[in-house]
This record gives sequence, C-alpha cells and structure tokens, in this order.
Amino acid sequence: MSQRPLRLTLRQLSVFVAVVQHGSTTAAAQALAMSQSAVSAALSDLERALDQQLFDRMAKRLNINETGRQFFPRALSLLDQAHELERFASSAGMQLRIAASNTIGSYLLPTLLAGFRHAQRGPCELDLRIGNTHEVLQDLLRLDADIGLIEGTCHERELSSVHWCDDEMVVVVGAGHPLAEHPGDLQALRDAEWLVRERGSGTREIVEQRLAPLLGNLRFELELGNTEAIKRAVMSGFGVSCLSLHVVRDELARGQLVALREGLPRLVRPWYLVVHQEKYPTQGLLAFTEYLRRTAPVLPQH
Repeated sequence: MSQRPLRLTLRQLSVFVAVVQHGSTTAAAQALAMSQSAVSAALSDLERALDQQLFDRMAKRLNINETGRQFFPRALSLLDQAHELERFASSAGMQLRIAASNTIGSYLLPTLLAGFRHAQRGPCELDLRIGNTHEVLQDLLRLDADIGLIEGTCHERELSSVHWCDDEMVVVVGAGHPLAEHPGDLQALRDAEWLVRERGSGTREIVEQRLAPLLGNLRFELELGNTEAIKRAVMSGFGVSCLSLHVVRDELARGQLVALREGLPRLVRPWYLVVHQEKYPTQGLLAFTEYLRRTAPVLPQH
C-alpha cells in the first residue's frame, strides 16, 4: 500500500522553530541565513500544508497561538531526529544542552561532564546552563535544554522527572560564630540572622519546608542568588545558612565552618533528572542519562 507524499518539509519545520525561538521572521531569517521573504513564504507553506494557523498576526507581529504552542515540541522533536540522522551519517558526534540548578551545576556536573565526554568515542559538544530550579524548569518547558538536573520539586505537567540521587543539607555557621560553641542552642538558632537563597531555589525550599516549621519564624536577614556568596558570607561570621554538604565539605574539614546537627533532623532531599515529555530521546540523551545513573553520588554514612 503506497503512502501519501508528505506535505511537510524539514525546511518548513526549521523555519517555524526558528521563528518561535527568535520571536520574529526578521530574527529567524538572520539565524537561518535566509531572506525574510523566504522565511515568511516557508511559514505560510507550512500553515497551508497543515490547514492550520500557527500564529495570530496583529499589526505585522506574530504571536504564537495555542495550535502553534502544541505543534512546537513535536516539530522540534522531528528536527532532533533529523539532526541525529545527519550526525550518524557524518560521524559528527553528539550535541547535548544541559540545564542544572546551582549546587549540581557548580559543584558536581563539571567533573561528571568531563568523565562523560572522556568516555565518548566521537565528538561530544556539551552546553551547560546553571540557574535555580525554577529557571531550569522554564528552560525545559521552552525546549531550550534537552535535560535538567534539579534540587527542588517539579510540578509541571509537561515535564517528566525521575529520582536521580539524594543530597544532604547541613546548617552551618562560621568557626567564630557564637553558635559554633553552642551548637545545640535551638533558641539561639531560631533568633540568628539567616542567609538564604532566592525564591524558586531548591535550597530555599528546604529551609522553608523543613526548618521553618521546626524552629518557628526565622529571620531571613540576607537573600542571595549565589550559593558560593552565601558560603563565604557565613565563613566571615555573617549569620547562619543551610547548604548542601557538597558545597561545604572542604570548609568543614578545614574547620572554617561548623555544622549544627544537634537537635535537628538529618536533612536529606532528592535530586531529579527532568525532560520534556515531547522531547525525542536521542542516543546522546540516553547515553548521558545512563552515565548519570551509574555515577550518582552516594550519601555519606554518619
């Protein structure tokens, strides 16, 4: 039984995706090295082939509509498959865009990426974006990343998350802080000045969900969007914070920071691997996911 010839072309899909990603036909034309008229024609051909409008046109502006939003991840998935076929034919190797929340991206992934790249036989192009958990999820929703690694929870229905490993959080103060001499004084801990990450961070989530109900209202004296800055401020004697053991392990060993564990529960949080449900699972993505599972860090025993 013969199949009907396809009405869609990869060129049309590439133009559509570029217009969505860059926001206009002008910007898409520059990105694709095409004329604006050619981009507009390809977009019109695609809509005629689909018999559907993908954009609302208002005063010469293009605003993607609901049909276009639903079509976008499927178009991108087809282009991913086409690119993978090209790389297979040319032995061009893999390309992978990774988004990770701050602790994972800054303290674990550099070593893991080096190991993964070394294990690949062919070329391996890796792009890493680092932000808080909310920002990583937004990258995935926009399909600006192939996989995300997060420290918080994912509530987005379009995304699929699986448990990767567990992370231990510790409450820390500088070696010269009064609480370093009285680590079990929960009243002093409750009254202390706390340094916290911004809202949308998985680290902030632990403080608000696990520590605040136990200790009561905490004084969030300083909010910073950088974990390293918080650690250095705590080392200088500016208040208390709760950070991943991966972040403070060396400073604890050198005595620059003191962990306050007395009277507090062990704070363990899950880390997750997240992908868009419409994302095509390329061989590179599957290989990277398997590598992460094999090299997942293990919690230390106390």
